[in-house]
Amino acid sequence: MSVGELYSQCTRVWIPDPDEVWRSAELTKDYKEGDKSLQLRLEDETILEYPIDVQRNQLPFLRNPDILVGENDLTALSYLHEPAVLHNLKVRFLESNHIYTYCGIVLVAINPYEQLPIYGQDVIYAYSGQNMGDMDPHIFAVAEEAYKQMARDEKNQSIIVSGESGAGKTVSAKYAMRYFATVGGSASETNIEEKVLASSPIMEAIGNAKTTRNDNSSRFGKYIQIGFDKRYHIIGANMRTYLLEKSRVVFQADDERNYHIFYQLCAAAGLPEFKELALTSAEDFFYTSQGGDTSIEGVDDAEDFEKTRQAFTLLGVRESHQISIFKIIASILHLGSVEIQAERDGDSCSISPQDEHLSNFCRLLGVEHSQMEHWLCHRKLVTTSETYVKTMSLQQVINARNALAKHIYAQLFSWIVEHINKALHTSLKQHSFIGVLDIYGFETFEVNSFEQFCINYANEKLQQQFNSHVFKLEQEEYMKEQIPWTLIDFYDNQPCIDLIEAKLGILDLLDEECKVPKGTDQNWAQKLYDRHSSSQHFQKPRMSNTAFIIVHFADKVEYLSDGFLEKNRDTVYEEQINILKASKFPLVADLFHDDKDPVPATTSGKGSSSKISIRSARPPMKASNKEHKKTVGHQFRTSLHLLMETLNATTPHYVRCIKPNDEKLPFHFDPKRAVQQLRACGVLETIRISAAGYPSRWAYHDFFNRYRVLVKKRELANTDKKAICRSVLENLIKDPDKFQFGRTKIFFRAGQVAYLEKLRADKFRTATIMIQKTVRGWLQKVKYRRLKGATLTLQRYCRGHLARRLAEHLRRTRAAVVLQKHYRMQRARQAYQRVRRAAIVIQAFTRAMFVRRTYRQVLMEHKATTIQKHVRGWMARRHFQRLRDAAIVIQCAFRMLKARRELKALRIEARSAEHLKRLNVGMENKVVQLQRKIDEQNKEFKTLSEQLSMTTSTYTMEVERLKKELAHYQQSLGEDPSLSLQEEVESLRTELQRAHSERKILEDAHSREKDELRKRVTDLEQENALLKDEKEQLNNQILCQSKDEFAQNSVKENLLMKKELEEERSRYQNLVKEYSQLEQRYDNLRDEMTIIKQTPGHRRNPSNQSSLESDSNYPSISTSDIGDTEDALQQVEEIGLEKAAMDMTVFLKLQKRVRELEQERKKLQVQLEKREQQDSKKVQVEPPQTDIDLDPDADLAYNSLKRQELESENKKLKNDLNELRKAVADQAMQNNSSHGSPDSYSLLLNQLKLAHEELEVRKEEVLILRTQIVSADQRRLAGRNAEPNINARSSWPNSEKHVDQEDAIEAYHGVCQTNSKTEDWGYLNEDGELGLAYQGLKQVARLLEAQLQAQSLEHEEEVEHLKSQLEALKEEMDKQQQTFCQTLLLSPEAQVEFGIQQEISRLTNENLDLKELVEKLEKNERKLKKQLKIYMKKAQDLEAAQALAQSERKRHELNRQVTVQRKEKDFQGMLEYHKEDEALLIRNLVTDLKPQMLSGAVPCLPAYILYMCIRHADYTNDDLKVHSLLTSTINGIKKVLKKHNDDFEMTSFWLSNTCRLLHCLKQYSGDEGFMTQNTAKQNEHCLKNFDLTEYRQVLSDLSIQIYQQLIKIAEGMLQPMIVSAMLENESIQGLSGVKPTGYRKRSSSMADGDNSYCLEAIIRQMNAFHTVMCDQGLDPEIVLQVFKQLFYMINAVTLNNLLLRKDVCSWSTGMQLRYNISQLEEWLRGRNLHQSGAVQTMEPLIQAAQLLQLKKKTQEDAEAICSLSTSLSTQQIVKILNLYTPLNEFEERVTVAFIRTIQAQLQERNDPQQLLLDAKHMFPVVFPFNPSSLTMDSIHIPACLNLEFLNEV
Repeated sequence: MSVGELYSQCTRVWIPDPDEVWRSAELTKDYKEGDKSLQLRLEDETILEYPIDVQRNQLPFLRNPDILVGENDLTALSYLHEPAVLHNLKVRFLESNHIYTYCGIVLVAINPYEQLPIYGQDVIYAYSGQNMGDMDPHIFAVAEEAYKQMARDEKNQSIIVSGESGAGKTVSAKYAMRYFATVGGSASETNIEEKVLASSPIMEAIGNAKTTRNDNSSRFGKYIQIGFDKRYHIIGANMRTYLLEKSRVVFQADDERNYHIFYQLCAAAGLPEFKELALTSAEDFFYTSQGGDTSIEGVDDAEDFEKTRQAFTLLGVRESHQISIFKIIASILHLGSVEIQAERDGDSCSISPQDEHLSNFCRLLGVEHSQMEHWLCHRKLVTTSETYVKTMSLQQVINARNALAKHIYAQLFSWIVEHINKALHTSLKQHSFIGVLDIYGFETFEVNSFEQFCINYANEKLQQQFNSHVFKLEQEEYMKEQIPWTLIDFYDNQPCIDLIEAKLGILDLLDEECKVPKGTDQNWAQKLYDRHSSSQHFQKPRMSNTAFIIVHFADKVEYLSDGFLEKNRDTVYEEQINILKASKFPLVADLFHDDKDPVPATTSGKGSSSKISIRSARPPMKASNKEHKKTVGHQFRTSLHLLMETLNATTPHYVRCIKPNDEKLPFHFDPKRAVQQLRACGVLETIRISAAGYPSRWAYHDFFNRYRVLVKKRELANTDKKAICRSVLENLIKDPDKFQFGRTKIFFRAGQVAYLEKLRADKFRTATIMIQKTVRGWLQKVKYRRLKGATLTLQRYCRGHLARRLAEHLRRTRAAVVLQKHYRMQRARQAYQRVRRAAIVIQAFTRAMFVRRTYRQVLMEHKATTIQKHVRGWMARRHFQRLRDAAIVIQCAFRMLKARRELKALRIEARSAEHLKRLNVGMENKVVQLQRKIDEQNKEFKTLSEQLSMTTSTYTMEVERLKKELAHYQQSLGEDPSLSLQEEVESLRTELQRAHSERKILEDAHSREKDELRKRVTDLEQENALLKDEKEQLNNQILCQSKDEFAQNSVKENLLMKKELEEERSRYQNLVKEYSQLEQRYDNLRDEMTIIKQTPGHRRNPSNQSSLESDSNYPSISTSDIGDTEDALQQVEEIGLEKAAMDMTVFLKLQKRVRELEQERKKLQVQLEKREQQDSKKVQVEPPQTDIDLDPDADLAYNSLKRQELESENKKLKNDLNELRKAVADQAMQNNSSHGSPDSYSLLLNQLKLAHEELEVRKEEVLILRTQIVSADQRRLAGRNAEPNINARSSWPNSEKHVDQEDAIEAYHGVCQTNSKTEDWGYLNEDGELGLAYQGLKQVARLLEAQLQAQSLEHEEEVEHLKSQLEALKEEMDKQQQTFCQTLLLSPEAQVEFGIQQEISRLTNENLDLKELVEKLEKNERKLKKQLKIYMKKAQDLEAAQALAQSERKRHELNRQVTVQRKEKDFQGMLEYHKEDEALLIRNLVTDLKPQMLSGAVPCLPAYILYMCIRHADYTNDDLKVHSLLTSTINGIKKVLKKHNDDFEMTSFWLSNTCRLLHCLKQYSGDEGFMTQNTAKQNEHCLKNFDLTEYRQVLSDLSIQIYQQLIKIAEGMLQPMIVSAMLENESIQGLSGVKPTGYRKRSSSMADGDNSYCLEAIIRQMNAFHTVMCDQGLDPEIVLQVFKQLFYMINAVTLNNLLLRKDVCSWSTGMQLRYNISQLEEWLRGRNLHQSGAVQTMEPLIQAAQLLQLKKKTQEDAEAICSLSTSLSTQQIVKILNLYTPLNEFEERVTVAFIRTIQAQLQERNDPQQLLLDAKHMFPVVFPFNPSSLTMDSIHIPACLNLEFLNEV
C-alpha cells in the first residue's frame, strides 16, 4: 500500500508536543509525495500546518484504529511505536483503571497509589493453573507462568522486577512471593512460606525509607531464591542484597526520612523492655530529624514495629538477640546526637565527658567510655619509625563519626540478612528454585553521584541480558513457524558496559586513584578525560572540570566526581573498630570480627555492602590481605557478575514498574514521566525489536473468523481455511513482503492489520449504508400511510364534533327553561317551609313548659313517699335488733352454764389415775415440755397482769386528779353556769339558722349549675359518640395496617430464620467436611505408618480383637438408655439436629465417653458375676426358703403392731385434745376477766398442733423400730445355726417402704448403740423397750431438726422469691403508669397505636411463655415415653422368659419322640445370618459390589437387605450384633468411597443407599412422626428393642460426606468445560469476531491441543449425571440440590473468568451468554428440575450478560443498569464496565463519566468487598424424610449377590 493511500484525508496521526509528549491530529487533506507540510486538525478543532523534512521523509506516526486501543498486550497493536504504546497505557490506566499491561514478555505495572482489591486469595486461586494469555494481565499471571514453566521444563526461573523509586517494585515482588507461598505451600508443618513472607516486614524496616518519590522506597537491591522440592512445594529460601544506601543513615534530604526501623523504635520507646535504650521521640535525634517531618501519613510506626518484632520471632530470632539488635540501632541514634566542640585553634575537637548520648552509646554497645571519647576526636598515624596520635578538625571528626555509624548499620544489616537466610535454609535437597529480583531502576537526578553510577551500571547489564533474551525468543518463534530469518538490528550496549568495567575502564581508574596516597576526585576526573574522550559513550561537560557524562541506553547522565573516591574507599578508622571488637556484648563483637570467607557474595549471598574495607595508616606487618583492600566498586562488580550468571542460568520473566506521577496522586498520569521510564526500562526497545520484523501474528482459524467478511462467496466453498487465507491476502495486499505464511500462523508487518481492519470496516460500512437506505425508505412509506390515515380520521372527527356541538346547544336551551321553572318552585317552597317550622317551634316550647310543671309536682310527691318509706323501715329494723340481742344474751348464758357443767365433769375425770396413766404412756417428755411452756406463759401472764394493775391504778389516780381540777375550774367560772350555757345555746341557734339560709342559697346555685352541667354532659356525650365513631374507623385502619406490617414482619422473620438455619446447616456440614478430611488424613498417615513398620512375614491380630474397632467411631448400643449421653441426646431432640450438631467435637467427645462407660459397665458386670458366684458358694449351706419365709412374718408383725398402736394412740390423743382445749378455754376466760392477752390461746393451739404432728412422726418411727426388733428376734430364733454376722439391714425389708435410707440408717445406729450395752435380747422388757425407743427417738429428733431447718430454708427462699416477684410487679406497675402518663400526652391516633403495640408485645411475651411451657411438657412427655419403652421392653423380656421356661418344662415332660409337621409360614421381612458370616456379608454387599450388578433390581437394594439384617438382630435382642453390623457397614462404605474417590456412579450409588438406610431406620423406628405414611404391614416391621437415634445421626453425617464427594467429582468433571463452553465457543455462529491478539496468546504456556468444549458437552455430561442418579434411586430432593450446586459452580466460574478477562467482555459475548443460559434453563425444565433453585443461582451471570448488552450512555441507562443488577455487587458492575471492549468500530466504549455515574448511584449499597464469587462455596444439603412404599417381605434377593448364607425368617 502506497504512502498516499496511508496518509489520506481523515487519517489520524501522532505529532510531538512539548506538554503531552504526543498529540493526536487528523488529516484534512490527502498527502501527495513531495508535499512539504501536512494539513492537520487537532482534537480541539484547531487547524495546524505540520512541516515535513523532505530529505529524511519523516512523516508523523499513524494512529491505531480505536478498536485496537486498550489492548491487554501492546504487541497486539498494528502500529508499534512510542505514541501508540503511551496512549494505550494511558487509556487502560485512566479509563479502565487497569494497572497491568503486557508488552510481549514484559509485564508493565503502573503504580496506582491506591489499594486495589485484586490481590485476595480468590484472585490467586482464579489465576492458578491458567494460561498466561487467557486472563487479564496481572503479577499473579507472571508468577503462575514462572511456576508452570518450572514444573513443566524443570528449569529454574527468575522474575526481574525493576523500576525507579516509587514505582511499586517492592509491592510487586511481595505479591509474587505471596503467590508462590499460597500455590506452592510447604508440604510439611514447618510453614516455610510464612517465614518467607515474614522476611518482608524485617527487610522493609531496615532497608526501606521515605523519599520524595516514595513513602516506602527500597534503598537496596535484593534477590530472593525460593527453593522447591520435587513436588514443587516450598522448602526454603535464600536472599542476596546489593548496594545498601548507607549514606541515608547519617544524612536525609528535605521531606525524607531515615530507615523505618529508627522511627519504629522511637515510637515504641515507652515500652517497659525498652526503658534502658534511653530513647525519646524521633525529633530529638539528629540522624532522624534532618528531613523535617518524622511521620508518614497513614502509617503507624508503633504498629509496624510490633509486626517487625513478630516477624523476628517467627524467623527464630531469640528475644535476647532482638534486644541486642535494638540496642545497636539505638546506639547509632545516640552517636549521631553526640555534641562535638571545636577548640580555638580549629585543628582539634573535644567531647564533654558528661555527654549523655555518648554515655548511652558506650553503655548500649558495651565499650569503654574513655577510649571511645578519645578516638572519636583523634586518629593514629603509623610510620616506619614511630606512631603519632593526631587530633582532627571538627569536620574530620564529624565525617569519622558518620563513617562509624554507617559501618555499624551496614554490619548489622548484613548480620540480619545472614540470620534470615539461616532461618529460611533447609536441609532438604532443592530440586528447583524461582528467583525474585527487586532491584533499582535507571536513575538520573540533578546531582548524580557514586550511588547513581552503580545503579545505572547494574541496569546496563540487565538491559543487555533483556535485549539478548528478547532477540532469542523472536528468533525461536520465527524458526518454529519456519519463517525466513533476517537479522534484526537492535541496540547493543556492550560498548557502554566496556567503558565502565573493562580494563582501564572507569572502575579500574577509580580503584587505581584510591590506591594513590594523595589521590583526589579532580585527578581521577582528569584521567577519565584523557583516557576515554574518544569513546562515543563518554562526554565531557563544557562548563565543568569535575563532572563527566555517560551515554546510557536510556539517557545521558552527568555525574559529579566529588565524593567518588571517599565512597569507593568507605574509610573507617581502625582504632574505633578495635574498640567495638572489644565489646563485652558477644553480638556487637561478632559484628566487627573479620569473616572467614573474604568474598561475601559468593558464599553467604549477601550484598555488596556486607563487606567494608577498613584502611589503616600503619602498613601491615604480616602478609598483605588483598581481599581486605577491595573497594566498594570492585565488590559491586563481582556480585553483579554473579547475579548475571544466575539470571542467565534461569528463564527470566520481566516486570517493569512505572511511576505515573511524582505527586503520588491516585490514578493520575503524567506522560512526560511515563515516557522517561518506558525508555529507561526497555519497554520501547522491546517494541522496536518486535516492530522490526513481523509484529502482528494471527492463527489461521482466528484470521478466518475475523476477516470472513472480506472473503468472496465462491471462495467460502473451499474447506481448507489456510488456502482461503492465502487467496484473500494475495488479493488484498499486493506487496508479498508485508506478510508471511507460517506453519500455524500468519505474520504481518507493522500497519498491515490496521489496513485489514480498515478494509473490514469499509465493508461493514457499505453494508450498513445499504441496510440503512432500505430501512429508511420503508420507514418513509410507513410514515406516509400513517399520515394519510390520520388525516382522514381527523376530518371525520371534526365533522362529528360540529354536529354534536349543535345538538348540545339545543339541549342546553331546553334544559335552561326547565331549570328556571324548578328554581322558582323551590323558592316558594322554602318560604312556606320557613313559616311552618317557626310555628312548630313555638308550639313545642309552650307544650314543654306545661309538661315540666307537671313533672316537678310528681317528683316532689315521689320524694316525700321515699322519705316516709325509709323512716318506717329504720324503726322496724331497730325493734327487731333489740329482740335479737336479748335472745342472744339468753342463749349465751345457757351455753355457759352447760359448758361449766361439762368442764367440771372433765376435771373430775382428768384427776382419775387411769386417765393419767393412759395419758402419760409415751407422753412424759412432751407433757413435761408443755407444762414448762404453760408455766412460762403463766409467769409472763402474771407479770403482764401486775403491769396492767399498776397502770390501771395510775390511770384511776390520774382520773381522780383531773376530776378535782375540773371541779375547781367550774367553781372559778362563777356561781351561775346555767346562764352562760343558755346564752351559748341561743348564739348557736342563730348561727344554725344563718347556716340553713346559706345552705338553701347554695342548693339553688348547685341545682342551676347541675342543669348547666347536664346540658354540657349531653353535648359532650354527642361529641364523644362522634369521636368514638372516628376512633373505631381509625382503629380499623390501624388494625389493617398493623396486620399488613405484622405480615411483612413475619415474612421478614421467616426469611431471617431460614437464612440462619441455612448458615447453621452450612457450618455443621463444613465441620463434617473437615472431619472427613481429617479422617482421610488420619487414614493416609496410618497407611504410611503401616508401610514404614511393615516387615516380611504375616502378622495377625488377636482373635478377640475386631479389625473394625480401630475404624469405629460410633457408639455402642445397649438395652438400657441410662448413661452419660442421655442428657446430650435429649438436648439434641429439643433444639433440633441442625442446631445441636453445630459442634462436632462435642458429639465425638460424647461418643468417646459412651465407649468408656460401656467398657466400665462390662467390667462391673464381670465383677458382679464373680461376687454372685462367691455369695452362692457361701450360702449353699443355708436353706433357700429362709428369706422368703421371714418376709411375710415381718410384714404381719408390722401390720398388727401398727394397728394396735394407732387405735390406742387415737383414743389417747382425742382425750388429751379435749382436756387441753377445755383447760386453755378456762384459762383464757380467766385471763380475759383479768385483762389478759387474747393471743395466748392461739399460741397454745399452734404449739399443740406442732406437738401433735411431731408426735405422729415419732410414733411412726417407734413402730418401725419395734417391727425391726421383732423381725430380728424371729430371725435370730429361726436361724441360730446360721452365720451370726448377717447384715441387719437386709432382714428389715419393710423399713425401706416408709422411710428414707439415711433416716433408717441413723435410727439403726441408735438401736446398735443400745444393743451394744447388752448381749441378751431378753433384757428388753417393758423398761428396756422404752429405753430402746428413747434412743431411737433421739436420732429421729435430730432428723426432724434437720428437716425443720431444710423447711425453714425453703420457706426463706420462697419468701425471697415472692419478694422478688413483688418487686417485679411493682416495677411493671411503675412502667405501666409511666406509659399511661405518656399515652395521655399523645394524640388519640398515637394512643391507639401505642395501645396496640403494648397489646402485641404482651401477647408475644405470653406466647413465648406458653411455648416454653409446651417445650417443658414435651420434654417430660419424651422422658416418660422413653421410660415407658424401657418398662415395656422389660415386661416383654419377662414374658419371653416365662414363655421360654414353660416351653422348656413342657419339653422336659415329653418322654417319647413325636414327629412334628412343619407349618408353612410367611416371610417376615427379616434376614438371619451367623456372626462369623458378617465379614462375608459386608464384602459381598458393600466392598466388592458393583452398581452394574443391580441394574435390573429394586433401587437401593443393599440398604433394604442391611435393614432386614438389623431387624433380625433387633428381634433377637442382640445389641452387639447390631453394633457390629452397623459399624462394619459404615466402615465398608468409607473404604469403597476412598477407593473410588473419582467415580461418580459409585459415589451416587452409595449416597442413594446410605440415604435409603437412613430413611428405613427412621420409617421403622417406632416414632409416630415417621410412621404417618406407613401401612399396617409396614408398622409390623418396626424395630422393637433398640433406639438407633445415634446411628441415624452418624448415617446422616456419612451422607453429607458422600454428598460432598459427589459434588467434588462432578465439579472436577465439569470445570474444564465451563469457560470454553460458556464464554469462548460460538453457540451462535458468526456472532463474535476475534480481535487481534498479542504475544501472550502465542506464548509457550499455551497448549498445542484444542481443548475447546461446546455447550452440548456440558449438557451431555449433566444428562449423564441425572440418568445415573435417577437410575440408582437417589431421592429427587437430593438430585435437585446436586444440580443447584453444579449450576452455582457454573455461574461462579463463568462470572469470575468474565471479571478477569477483557477479551470476553463484549456485546457479542453477552448475547452468547444469554443464549447459553437459556439452553441450560430449557434443559432444567425438560428434566423437571426448575424447582431446584438452580436458575436463581445463575442470576448474577444473567445480569452480567444483560449488563454487556444494555446501552451505556445516558442517565436513564445508568438507572436501568442499577435497577437490573441487583445480584451483582458495585465492584463487579464497575469492573465489567471497565472491561467492556467493542469488537467492531460501530460499538462505542463506556465513558469514564458514565462509570462515575454508576458508582454515585450505587454508593448506598452495602456490598461485600470481594470481587470474585467463591467457586468453592457449597450450599448446605438437607436430607428430607422420604419413606418407602415397599414392604420388607416383598423384596427379592438376586443370586448375583452371593448371599446364600442369609436365611429368610
